[in-house]
Amino acid sequence: MAAATAETPEVLRECGCKGIRTCLICERQRGGDPPWELPPAKTYRFVYCSDTGWAVGAEESDFEGWAFPFPGVMLIEDFVTREEEAELVRLMDRDPWKLSQSGRRKQDYGPKVNFRKQKLKTEGFCGLPSFSREVVRRLGLYPGLEGFRPVEQCNLDYCPERGSAIDPHLDDAWLWGERLVSLNLLSPTVLSMCREAPGSLLLCSAPSAAPEALVDSVIAPSRSVLCQEVEVAIPLPARSLLVLTGAARHQWKHAIHRRHIEARRVCVTFRELSAEFGPGGRQQELGQELLRIALSFQGRPV
Repeated sequence: MAAATAETPEVLRECGCKGIRTCLICERQRGGDPPWELPPAKTYRFVYCSDTGWAVGAEESDFEGWAFPFPGVMLIEDFVTREEEAELVRLMDRDPWKLSQSGRRKQDYGPKVNFRKQKLKTEGFCGLPSFSREVVRRLGLYPGLEGFRPVEQCNLDYCPERGSAIDPHLDDAWLWGERLVSLNLLSPTVLSMCREAPGSLLLCSAPSAAPEALVDSVIAPSRSVLCQEVEVAIPLPARSLLVLTGAARHQWKHAIHRRHIEARRVCVTFRELSAEFGPGGRQQELGQELLRIALSFQGRPV
């Protein structure tokens, strides 16, 4: 396979931003202070520790040494090799990338969906791309991903020259199922998590033991912090796979800040069907048809 490359694609003169979304291209055209120069909205930063599954107060912060459980995150490093990474991106770059918001480009392999009206169309959807067949097979080999059958793949291309980012959001839960799976390619980045719920998070002394030893070692909570003032950073190495479930999938919004894109990054997100489209669900037949198309692996970007 070809050697890995992180070369930035040609910076476009046009952008795909709409409404309040902006990128470096349209900000230069409009003038004024770009939003990324404003101070971050969240006051307290915690960092997710994959060894313990806890969010730990950042160094030199008011909550250094304090932590809280952050369930629903699974991080698998080196899910693909450098050679596989380079080949995947090479095959993606053979097809056109569409302009998207906030300086991103995208390739979609999935049904056309109107989430507001909860309607979808299969016209034009021919399946996931052939080069994803091995990735999907490999997903099912990991604990927690048994039976994972994606029905949609979205490739997003980020680069610092465009000021690429994505605002905090929750993925749809009407069509998309419990597990949200993303493969991070070409460069490391940080996924930033925030939650708008009222109330406080109870903090304990940050654990240092392996997860199985935490039950007897965690000290009772003795501090708290307002949930709305917290941001949890999940470091994502290149070639790593991230799986969000439970609270991390449905309650904590996720984002990629512009400052965390330092080189070209390609993110491949796979989504499975919700229970409504699964066996016994109200739209089971449609779900079966979507899976049949998706797993034919004959797709081109729609």
